[in-house]
Amino acid sequence: MICCAKKDTGRVRSMNEDSLYASPGRVGPLFNLFIVADGMGGHRAGDFASRFVVECIAGLVEDARDDSPVMILRRAIEQTNRRLYTESERNPDRAGMGSTVVAATIVDDTMYVANVGDSRLYLFRDGLCQITRDHSLVEEMVSRGRMTRDSESYQNQKNIITRAMGTRPGVEVDFFEVSLQKEDCILLCSDGLTNMVTDAEISRVLASSGTIEEKTESLIDIANANGGKDNIAVILVKPQISGVAP
Repeated sequence: MICCAKKDTGRVRSMNEDSLYASPGRVGPLFNLFIVADGMGGHRAGDFASRFVVECIAGLVEDARDDSPVMILRRAIEQTNRRLYTESERNPDRAGMGSTVVAATIVDDTMYVANVGDSRLYLFRDGLCQITRDHSLVEEMVSRGRMTRDSESYQNQKNIITRAMGTRPGVEVDFFEVSLQKEDCILLCSDGLTNMVTDAEISRVLASSGTIEEKTESLIDIANANGGKDNIAVILVKPQISGVAP
């Protein structure tokens, strides 16, 4: 397994509120662990929230007892949410802070994914497929047939998320299980990438012949060339699975 994780402040923001964690090796009972978090809140609270989420989840996974990957991730995310909420209640400077999170781990030929908010995980095989579902106002409107994806209204309101880490004592986490094949590529990212780079542009980069490091840099460069209006976080993972039936 090979991976590359990079983040960039972008062209507009002065502070980077995205955080990353990428371990292709064992973390506690998990064989690997990848996390992207995008913080929100004023007075450096967003920066604190995303780092807290990434570090706390990784630490809890490291200390977890042997169990199913989904239960390990669920417990770590729920405990992290409670701790972040308690910190926001305790510290006035961090009141109202929160963070998205998308996390993944791979066991043999199966990937387990968890997400809260609108940071995403994609699978690139013959084309680009979004695995996670955004917890956002516009996606809820689309699912109810009250808005068209990529309409002007969609674009103007897509930053309003309906679920986040640390904003309530409890959190609802979505989980996905994906069977992997040889040559698959996995992308975890914040919305600073997906709001600036189209699916077609992402697909073109991931289908190119460059190294995984070059592809990661290229995605960030395109996001900045298209405006770089937000922080950009990217993790690319090549599981390099062999002998998996199509």
